Amino acid sequence: MKYARLTKEQFEELHPEFIRFLATQSIDKAEWDSIKSTKPEVADQELDVFSDLIWEGVLSRATHLEYFSKNHVFLFHCKEQQIETIVLKSLDASIDFLTNEGLHWLSDHLFTKQLSMQQGVKKYAERNSDLFALIQQGAILSDGKLYDQIHSIIMS
Repeated sequence: MKYARLTKEQFEELHPEFIRFLATQSIDKAEWDSIKSTKPEVADQELDVFSDLIWEGVLSRATHLEYFSKNHVFLFHCKEQQIETIVLKSLDASIDFLTNEGLHWLSDHLFTKQLSMQQGVKKYAERNSDLFALIQQGAILSDGKLYDQIHSIIMS
């Protein structure tokens, strides 16, 4: 398995896709039920293959990730060959970006000396695996609006 098995909730959400996946392997409901009860290791392999296919698709389409912690915001632009990063850090330890108040503080202090801003670029070792590692650490997929807004302000 290259990534991680989807959660029960994710499998439930992707139930129609999973049925199609099994159908491409000529496995109907009766055969799937039989496999689950008589060959659980084969069922696990099918779940793992499906999970990897889903993750591969999601990661291949990912354009932006975000990660918020108490005093940091990491914004990632996932390009084809490299990932570009904007890191915002509150120099006031009492600020918590995990709260609404912290996010309001961020917007009010974006270009003040109370906020450190750094940019970076890193080439991927392997794009989708690198993005998955960030997700495993807590990053979430995003539409990139916050990255784009801050990036456009920095570049102007």
